[in-house]
Order: sequence, then C-alpha cells, then structure tokens
Amino acid sequence: MVFIDTEGKFNDNSYLIDAILFRTLHDLSLYVIENEGSRMLIDTGSSFESAKIARKLKEFNLLPIHKVILTHSHWDHVQGYRKLKNKIGEFETLASEKAIDNLKNPKRMNEPFQINVEPIENVVSLKEGDIIDLEGLELEVFNFFGHTQDHIALLDRKNKNIFTGDAIMCKYDLQTFRPTFMPPDFNESELLKTFKKLRGIKDEIHSISMAHFGVWKDEELDFIINSMEEVHFTTKKAMIEWYNENSDIDYITRKYHETFIPNSKKHKKENIIGLLLPISWHIESLKISGSIK
Repeated sequence: MVFIDTEGKFNDNSYLIDAILFRTLHDLSLYVIENEGSRMLIDTGSSFESAKIARKLKEFNLLPIHKVILTHSHWDHVQGYRKLKNKIGEFETLASEKAIDNLKNPKRMNEPFQINVEPIENVVSLKEGDIIDLEGLELEVFNFFGHTQDHIALLDRKNKNIFTGDAIMCKYDLQTFRPTFMPPDFNESELLKTFKKLRGIKDEIHSISMAHFGVWKDEELDFIINSMEEVHFTTKKAMIEWYNENSDIDYITRKYHETFIPNSKKHKKENIIGLLLPISWHIESLKISGSIK
C-alpha cells in the first residue's frame, strides 16, 4: 500500500508541493515536473497561499518555473495565478481550449463558490492528444471532462504517472474521500467517459497524482481505478436521498460522515465543520445538473 503525501520529489521528474487550502495541510496538491532544467507547475492554488507556495518552490530549488498548466478553471486551481506570477516571474501558461473563455471570464465558474478570481489571458490552448515537451520528457494531454467541461489530465509515460487534478475523485488519505461532482457544469455522461479513458490506460501507469490530495500507487492505484465509478454513484444516490429527507446541510454532512468516512482523521465526528462547505457544493452541483429537483 503506497500513498505519498510528503512534499518533495516522488519520481525521477516530479515533485509534490502542499499548496494548503483554507489553512489546512494536505488539502491541495500542486506538482512540478522538471527535466533538463525545464520546469512546469501544475495549477497555482489559492491567492491566500501564494507567498508560501513561492517560498516552497524556492526551498526545493524549483525556480524559475517556465510553464504553468491549469488543469481546469475552478477557483482553487487558478485564483493564485496573478499573485504567484508576481512573486516568481513570467512563465508560459497552458490550459484546455475549453478553458480559455472560462479563464478570461471567470464569473460563471466561480459564482457558486462566492469566490473572486481575476481574469487570466494569453493562455496557450491545448486539445486532447497534444504533447507538451519538456526537453525530451513528453506529457500527453487527455480531456478528462465531467468535474468541469474544461478539465485536462497529463500522462507521463516515462514515469508511468498521470496527473488527474480533480477529475476522478478527491481522496485525501486512506479513510477520507469525496466524489467529484461540483458546480457549475458537472456532466455525468462526460465523467463516465473519463472513467473509461482512465481504465483504458491503466496498464501504462503505476501512479496517479491527484490535486486533492497526493500520489497513489500500487494496490491503492488499482483500488481507485476499480472503485471510482462506484464512489460516484453511491455518494450521489445517498446525497439525493438525504436531501429529500432533510435539506439541511448539517444533516447531510453528518450522514455523509457516518456512512462513508466514519474513521476519517481529517474530518472527525466531533468536528466536521471543514466538511460542511464541500458538501454544500456537492448539493449545489446536483441541483444545477437536475439530479435534485
């Protein structure tokens, strides 16, 4: 059983950085891929943690950053973009062709979260099948839609690792997980296509690097691939039933905890306040997508 949640280098070319979220450790991963002096950062985190992220990049000798790739346009992956750029200098920015307008005009993507995100422009657009070449290290772009309709993943065949952002699920530790449906444009049919794509390349990967949180290998990788669809449908069904019983978010959050993550060290029964907000976002997603009437 292998779960890597420690900052630093975890394969020949990749580093994990704890970007922290809501002042909580082990909540958001950023990754740096480095080859022959060329470095690419995956996502930028929130603006509140930009100074810490810049300091960590310096501590791990990962500056300068030459490219930043944004996995998707949700606020926790892009909000820190401008502040981080001011701290570490210029870099080329890449994202899905589907993300370009969302990044330029972020209001729609971030209204459900009541978070402010400044527009991001001058972004190089990517499509499925594109190859990002870091001095000979090739990273293949996959459309991993569903969580959002502009989400991409990166496959590093040399290191047999795939960076999936939020596309599959959120699995913070062995006892704590959440599904991937989020507002404002969750799409279940596209999510099922994403699951199918990942299953199709499972023999090419030995690890999966998630944004929330860390790197999963060996039997844990197999477990994630084998259970991701079940996690989606069981959590969705349960939340719809609980909402119809009692629409109070406190009630739904307590039910989620006792049903799915009773032994979580991240969200303990006595203090599950940190779970309330993401559960409210899950419910909002189910409303927007029509699953909750």
